Amino acid sequence: MSNLLRLIGRRLIALPIMIIGVTILVFFLMALSPIDQAYSVLGENASEAQVQQYREEHGLNDPVLVQYGNFMVGLVQGDLGTYGANSASVADRIASALPVTLQLTFMGLIIAVVLAVILGVISALYRDRWPDQVIRIFSIAFIATPSFWLAVLLILLFSSMLQLLPASGPLPSFTSDPGGWMARMAMPAFALAVPVIGQLTRVIRTSMVEELDKDYVRTALGAGIPKGIVVARNVLRNALITPVTVLGLRIGYLIGGAVVIEVIFNLPGMGMAIISGIQSNYTMLVQGVVLCVAFTFIIINIIVDMLYILIDPRIRTV
Repeated sequence: MSNLLRLIGRRLIALPIMIIGVTILVFFLMALSPIDQAYSVLGENASEAQVQQYREEHGLNDPVLVQYGNFMVGLVQGDLGTYGANSASVADRIASALPVTLQLTFMGLIIAVVLAVILGVISALYRDRWPDQVIRIFSIAFIATPSFWLAVLLILLFSSMLQLLPASGPLPSFTSDPGGWMARMAMPAFALAVPVIGQLTRVIRTSMVEELDKDYVRTALGAGIPKGIVVARNVLRNALITPVTVLGLRIGYLIGGAVVIEVIFNLPGMGMAIISGIQSNYTMLVQGVVLCVAFTFIIINIIVDMLYILIDPRIRTV
């Protein structure tokens, strides 16, 4: 138990350090931007007096380190600044957009994990036979398929030609209209999941093959234990360590890919928020969205680290 608590403590200590590092990187990169925040808010026709007043009121004339300190104080208080002529809150925009991105990422993750486990296990159990060869071809094709290109094909097939699924329009709430929500999310989630399915399938297949060749599997089968029980209780669990590691790295791709897929399917998530910020030169909005995506990625990877401990008890003794 003490080793377990020590491992958890290490992850929790690393969390604020990584978050501070991300804030430094994002803030100073945005500070190097040639875009003048005052003009982006007030418009190109603003007078010099108005621009100077805005810069003074928002601390833009302060040294960069002072601006960073003020930004961190606001960040701790949940204030990410404002954008636009109406001084809309960046935090409010993120609060409405982040749930959409997380829903898309989570659905893509579920599709990827379920299909990859099924295909990977079948491929390992029938290795070097025709099911393994067919799954290998499809998994390689999935890895080579860009999500944005697949998204366009899905829209052409299921929305334009067959008219089965909507490619745009409002996103219903899952609680009020689960069928409408699933229909709206099906194509973007699948497009997002396909490359991850291919990668995870290959990793799971390799891990399963390595476990199936170990002595304890032959001993269990020799003792008369059904192969299905051995695979489900022992082989699959022991083979999950490497796939979980890969999945933790792929979650970053899913979040980043979700931002792109949202734009293609016109979903009101973080992707649309950052695109509108870039198009309108709203640096505070872009900065807030990038930080939020980075924080989400860091937190999810910390959670994945915790899963290692639950899946493999041997890690607790490290």
